[in-house]
Amino acid sequence: MEPSYVRATIRLGSENYTVSGSSGRLSEQLVSMKEESMTILKEYITKTNAPADVPDEPLEGSSGDEDEISKKPKSKKRK
Repeated sequence: MEPSYVRATIRLGSENYTVSGSSGRLSEQLVSMKEESMTILKEYITKTNAPADVPDEPLEGSSGDEDEISKKPKSKKRK
């Protein structure tokens, strides 16, 4: 069995996770470590994320910037 060449410790908040590559070539170990790290990160984000009922995008008409953009500047009178 080939030794594991890659190992990482991920600290998310107060939690620590250790990820090691599986056996195989170095590139295979890196791929498996990346997949495991992404799974840990996804689970952490899901666990600590804000409530699901918060929309990702602002609702139409809720931004005050639209009013400023839609106002046309006053044109000066020509003589």
